[in-house]
Amino acid sequence: MLIDEIKIKAKSGNGGKGVVRWRHEKDKEFSGASGGDGGKGGDVFAEAVRDIGVLAKYRGIKEFKAGNGGDGESNSRHGKNGNSLRIRLPVGSMVTNLKTGWDYELLNDGQVIKLLEGGRGGFGNEHFKGSTNVRPVEHTDGRVGDSAEFNIELRLIADAGLIGLPNAGKSSLLNALTRATAKVASYAFTTLEPNLGDFYGYIIADIPGLIEGASGGKGLGHKFLRHIRRTKILLHCVSLEDRDIELSYKIIRRELEAYDKELVLKPEAIILTKTDLVDSKAIKKATDVVKKFNKNVTNISINDPASLKKISKFLTKLLKGAKKDDK
Repeated sequence: MLIDEIKIKAKSGNGGKGVVRWRHEKDKEFSGASGGDGGKGGDVFAEAVRDIGVLAKYRGIKEFKAGNGGDGESNSRHGKNGNSLRIRLPVGSMVTNLKTGWDYELLNDGQVIKLLEGGRGGFGNEHFKGSTNVRPVEHTDGRVGDSAEFNIELRLIADAGLIGLPNAGKSSLLNALTRATAKVASYAFTTLEPNLGDFYGYIIADIPGLIEGASGGKGLGHKFLRHIRRTKILLHCVSLEDRDIELSYKIIRRELEAYDKELVLKPEAIILTKTDLVDSKAIKKATDVVKKFNKNVTNISINDPASLKKISKFLTKLLKGAKKDDK
């Protein structure tokens, strides 16, 4: 099961203590202060990785901790710096520091951001020596590391997102185009989590079926509407089995606009699915209906190799055009 939102606690390392030490040299009763400073505590970083399932691995972890800095040593030796910690998060994650309210976005594979700074090491007594303080006994403890709770919200990044009502044929189309392994069955809400597939280097996401009222929290749709925000192109699937093609189309468009008005401004293509279940007259009638809203329309039967070849060319042209627009 895809985990796309979690809360985690994290703490950077404490700085090590500065120490009081004395330098001892042969035949000298006193040779001066030599207590070293403590090491710096480890930092906490977030690193973006191409693994949308990585959040599931963190469900049993109560707190992420970086290493503490080591205490100072004699002969002016500084303590060892604490080991920093990198928390691997999926590309597309929005990280919110619930303590400060700051937001961080991880949009590129390998991107690293610092979440928490490790505590500074304390000063040893050598730090305090001077002409008027030849035998310092002062020293300081290291600073305690920062701690905070973070909300991690995954918003998928995809070149194209398949949207539509349940049973619109999105999962079947994704499987046919990309050899993905999305579950398919003839009942609503078959897809309970987004599925991704690779289409000649382009990422296509199957967004779980929305229903009327999804933007207000009804059904499963509200949970996944967030994933459409970072999708470059919407591939709106409408099943030719639906009795009212126009209504099926408009329901989804209304939910997108109600959730975020920017979503309806994204480039969209309409894909009429399941052409093998109706006659040519019904296909033409449905095409004429949806062309009133969008001229970019095609149709598909995943059981017809010629139809799959046609839509592959259609999508390749569409995605290449979108890539040029991004430059």
